[in-house]
Amino acid sequence: MAEQKRADYASTRPQAMGAWVAAVEEGSPAWEAGIEPGMRIVSVNGVEPRDIIDWRWEADGGVCELEVLDPRDGTVTPCELWREPGQDWGIDFTDVLFDGIRTCVNACQFCFMAMLPPEARSTLTLRDDDYRLSFLQGNFVTLTNVTDEEAERIVTCGLSPMNVSIHAVTPEVRRSLIGRRADRGIEVLERLLAGGIEVHAQIVLCPGINDGDELTATLDWIEARPGITSLAVVPLGYTKHSRRFHSSYSDDVEASRAVVRLIEPYQQRARETLGITRFQLSDEFYVDARLPVPPAETYDGYPQFYDGIGMLRSFLDEVELVAAERPRDVASVCRGLAEKDLEALLVCGEAAEDTFAALCRALSPEGRVSPRSIRNDYFGGDVNVTGLIVSEDLLAQLPADLRGTLVVLPEVMFNFDRLTLDGDEQVRILEELSSRGARVGVCVPSPGDILDCLLGLLA
Repeated sequence: MAEQKRADYASTRPQAMGAWVAAVEEGSPAWEAGIEPGMRIVSVNGVEPRDIIDWRWEADGGVCELEVLDPRDGTVTPCELWREPGQDWGIDFTDVLFDGIRTCVNACQFCFMAMLPPEARSTLTLRDDDYRLSFLQGNFVTLTNVTDEEAERIVTCGLSPMNVSIHAVTPEVRRSLIGRRADRGIEVLERLLAGGIEVHAQIVLCPGINDGDELTATLDWIEARPGITSLAVVPLGYTKHSRRFHSSYSDDVEASRAVVRLIEPYQQRARETLGITRFQLSDEFYVDARLPVPPAETYDGYPQFYDGIGMLRSFLDEVELVAAERPRDVASVCRGLAEKDLEALLVCGEAAEDTFAALCRALSPEGRVSPRSIRNDYFGGDVNVTGLIVSEDLLAQLPADLRGTLVVLPEVMFNFDRLTLDGDEQVRILEELSSRGARVGVCVPSPGDILDCLLGLLA
């Protein structure tokens, strides 16, 4: 059974505290014990589980004793589960956090939540800063709200690696950027590093605040701490609703190139001494600086892929891989489009348009496949990534007549409930585009998945 691995914190569904059972695998120890979806695990080996980490820790052996609540009659029943070596208990929970999400206590200048449109639904404004989500699903946290007991738990349970936002190390700059609890974040980080916890770090670089000399100081501090095995430097992003920021590196080619030059000596030293690049710039810096993205070997296996580190390089390399390993499928797309006199539009954000164009050329040298970048008017500012495309921009900018057109939408523009950030339903968007004459598919925005999607639409 696939265990729930992500927190359901952007959902529009009602949330309930506790270890609620979502599914039980038939024939598993839990199924044999009579546990059913809708029940709640009250305790495991006498411990009330706070999250999936407690569950894994306490239920690690071959036997576990549970107390199970059946909400149909309110009874709590003890039961004992046994399993064979390597066997799963067979329980899937509704969420990975059973006691709710730890929220942010900071006042970051660059907080994207403070730049959302006023009409944004309330679930989007939840500012999570939960160390457990850092370990479980790679969220970046500041550690400013971590207690001594929680820091000890991280070390004792070996919750490694952790993803930590550092931003700056000079106390006054950190307080300016993050707020009055900024010092606590560094204190906890030092404790975790001393306890052997591996850290993937992040800096959100704000022009005139934590760049220049402050960035150098932060890079020096990180370089002296080998437990920080990777660093992602990402540029400030802002929307039209920002009251503080109205420009960033996206508006300044030379400033972007200066950042690239500043970090290069750190990358070189890391490669010479550690065999890894370690200090990584987000794809946006290379786009903003109008420089080619580095080769794959400089990305150290992409440890910070989902922070926008190496996505463009990975995509470009996969384009070449798909062309080399799946020539028959590529030919099938070319032939199918030509025989049926169809064209295909691959929807993406403006930042990815040139990269998507490389895939389009590989799939159809005749030009029947093309990228369709969507300008983000909803957020405005310098927001131009694929994952933040919204329905109102998509529908306003795609042609009214889509007859003879295949449209491939990126899955990342929808949440777990298949809603866009402006609250539209995937099914309604598909119906609208279909009414314009399009054949529509939704897939992960990677070359292989896009190729599969086109083959499906042509079948």
